[in-house]
Amino acid sequence: MARRGVRMKPYHQSERVTLYRGDCLAILPTLADCSIDLIVTDPPYGHNNNNGDLIHRREAALGRLPGGADSPQGRPIANDGPEANELWKNVIPHTVRLLRTGGCCCCCCCCGGGGPDPQFARWSLWMDEHLDFKQMVVWDKGKMGMGWHYRRSYETVLVGLKPGGPCKWYDDSKKIENIIRPGDYGNKKISPREHDHPTPKPAALAEHFVRPHSTGEDVVLDLFMGGGWVGAPGGRLGRLGMGIEIDEKYCEIAAKRIQAAERDQAERLVTA
Repeated sequence: MARRGVRMKPYHQSERVTLYRGDCLAILPTLADCSIDLIVTDPPYGHNNNNGDLIHRREAALGRLPGGADSPQGRPIANDGPEANELWKNVIPHTVRLLRTGGCCCCCCCCGGGGPDPQFARWSLWMDEHLDFKQMVVWDKGKMGMGWHYRRSYETVLVGLKPGGPCKWYDDSKKIENIIRPGDYGNKKISPREHDHPTPKPAALAEHFVRPHSTGEDVVLDLFMGGGWVGAPGGRLGRLGMGIEIDEKYCEIAAKRIQAAERDQAERLVTA
């Protein structure tokens, strides 16, 4: 059992970003109380994506699988079976302990109202047991999605606020809606590349939440880092970042992506 305050050895560390490889439930207890300003994350949904499903077969037909079109294995995600629900349920109490007062947890949550499992409703209620449920933001991905009846063309992001104080909010425009429309702020649906994470989110989606909920050198944590979709925009905005990912190949992708974002930020500071 990991001890609180006893840090595990980072997989990657720079001046501004620390990445850990491992199960987040093993790493989270080692992080200090009230050390995080914002959590933005995309947990596994429990759909067994890219593991013999329609997405797997489509990627095989397009030649996007690392093993080629005849690969018997897709790119399955760790903990993406029925265990995903218990994983997220067990993570939520850690978010309350880790967040500073006024900090938010922004959690991607599958395809909105799609059935047969009302996951968005269950996860919302679980979050509300520990956090003050603030909003369900709809990300309209624009292009028609997978499925048959009511094809899945949007996803939701559930936002919970740590109780005890006002929400950290640094946007004065009064124009941020609870719907992210197609192309808004550069948010566009992206298809996974052959050697990337199989369910990537656009960096602009993370930035949509990082900008209003954090400032300066606030610490932004991603519990399920994937290919670094949160850390990269956080680095460009000058935030301090922390990420956790269980799969080493995605840790490596994230580290390279975040290093590139940090170089970009450094170059902009020099030329400013």
